Amino acid sequence: MTQSPPTQREITPADSLDCSGLLCPLPVYKTALALGNLQPGEVLELITTDPGALEDIPAMARQRGDTVLASEDRGSSQRFLIEKGTQT
Repeated sequence: MTQSPPTQREITPADSLDCSGLLCPLPVYKTALALGNLQPGEVLELITTDPGALEDIPAMARQRGDTVLASEDRGSSQRFLIEKGTQT
C-alpha cells in the first residue's frame, strides 16, 4: 500500500516564524536562523509580507539544502512550509 504525500493540513510545523512587515533581506536572514534551530526533517512555517520572498525563500532553501514543501501567495502575505535538510 502506498501513501500519498502529506497535505499542508497534515503537516505540523515544529516552529513558526512571522516576518510580517519585514523586507529583504530580513525574512531570509531570520528564516535561516530559525531553520538553524531545527533538527533535520523538522518543518518551519513562515509568514511574510515581502513579495520578494516568493523567489528569495525558495532560493535560500535550495542553497541550504532545505525543501519548500508548500508556498502560498495570499495576496498581501505569503506562507511557506520549509523542511530542514540534512546538509545544514
